[in-house]
Amino acid sequence: MAIALRYAARSDVGLVRAVNQDSGYAGPHLLVVADGMGGHAAGDVASSIAIGEMVSLDGDSHGADDALDLLAEALRTANNELREAMRHQPELQGMGTTVTALLRAGNKIALAHIGDSRAYLLRDGTFTQITHDHSFVQSLIDEGRITPEEAQDHPQRSLVTRVLTGQHGDEPDLNIREARVGDRYLICSDGLSGFVAHDTIHEVLELPLPPGPAADRLVELALRAGAPDNVTCIIGDVVDLDKDTAPPTAQEVVGAAAERRTTATRAIPVTPAAKAAALSREANSPDDPDVAEASDAESLRLAEEGPTTGRRRWLKGVSLAVVLLVVLVGGGYAAYDWSQRQYFVGENQGHVAIYRGVSQNIGPWKLSHVVEESDIALSDLPAFYRAKVDSTVTAATRQDAQRRVGVLRVQALECQTTKIAGGTCDPTPEPTSSATPTATRGAIPTATRGAIPTPRAIPTGTLRP
Repeated sequence: MAIALRYAARSDVGLVRAVNQDSGYAGPHLLVVADGMGGHAAGDVASSIAIGEMVSLDGDSHGADDALDLLAEALRTANNELREAMRHQPELQGMGTTVTALLRAGNKIALAHIGDSRAYLLRDGTFTQITHDHSFVQSLIDEGRITPEEAQDHPQRSLVTRVLTGQHGDEPDLNIREARVGDRYLICSDGLSGFVAHDTIHEVLELPLPPGPAADRLVELALRAGAPDNVTCIIGDVVDLDKDTAPPTAQEVVGAAAERRTTATRAIPVTPAAKAAALSREANSPDDPDVAEASDAESLRLAEEGPTTGRRRWLKGVSLAVVLLVVLVGGGYAAYDWSQRQYFVGENQGHVAIYRGVSQNIGPWKLSHVVEESDIALSDLPAFYRAKVDSTVTAATRQDAQRRVGVLRVQALECQTTKIAGGTCDPTPEPTSSATPTATRGAIPTATRGAIPTPRAIPTGTLRP
């Protein structure tokens, strides 16, 4: 019996973040979710790189015997690409991504998984999580120190212990299972599984809905639950190809990978200056026939004018100097005006405060000032958040900055409560894997991307959404 997948992919930026760092891909033979994290404009880069390396597996020529090897090799390549991207672009340092992938090979489903994105299987009414979270709270559950219910509200529930970071030893879990007609698979980022209850996800998947409407319903429920994180889910149904009359489903790319649409190895401009420089290079490429023709015409015109006299050279030099001065003055004003429309969260006299401007100064001139003080003492914050505030956390708007301060207030209150109970706000978790250092995630955006830190996979620890 020939089987096939009927699938749908959905992704939403969530209620807090300005950028979607999740990426997803759904094709006839491959379903992948990657949840990026960390660094300046880097989470979306990391997840896009992972998806870009995985999509080549979406073919029907794979045998069940080599499916796991193919998945492992693709993830190794993606990990190497992360390392190379960070080597060439230092501003991407600290980025990483989870990856959960299902590859159909004949009547088998091969699974590769690293991080705390999840894969579920609904079979004959039984709903099962078929991946094991690589997270600190999962290690506590495994050791019997907390229950799954307690893990839902654990203050360290965002700590992940294994993700792709470009480092050696970032190895995924691999397994293979039989695919049966009627099976329904779900893979998702923690923006869904962290905010919608297991039983509720089960109920939605059991509804007589095609993959698309079912995925829409799950995203809707996550947003209703107030999910601050990006939400991405892919549903794949195993069908009998001989009996299924539905037309083939088109491949779907969602999230950051859909926005970037670029190869994993190409340097991706991540700042306005970089994008402008890239645009300028493209516009003035010698391979552009229009530019070449214009250059030839300009050369011909100047040759016909004859040699330039000394006076004309002087006038030309003065004109160029005036133009340059105008550009510098105008550009300086534009840069200053832009800086005064920025906001960030930082420290002021031992407390958390909201600043307008940018955190850099030019000589004696300060480019920022406090516009709103808070009652949150820096000493009441856990060390991780305290360090992030010390180094400043950018925000898209003043309202965005106020939301970050609200999150910090919650962290401060939790820390105070923990101290009153005799605990410590900064436990040192023991990673469940010796291959990679513990990474940390949080429910707030990356500091350098306009949100409170969520670096998931930096070598010394990662805070992910």
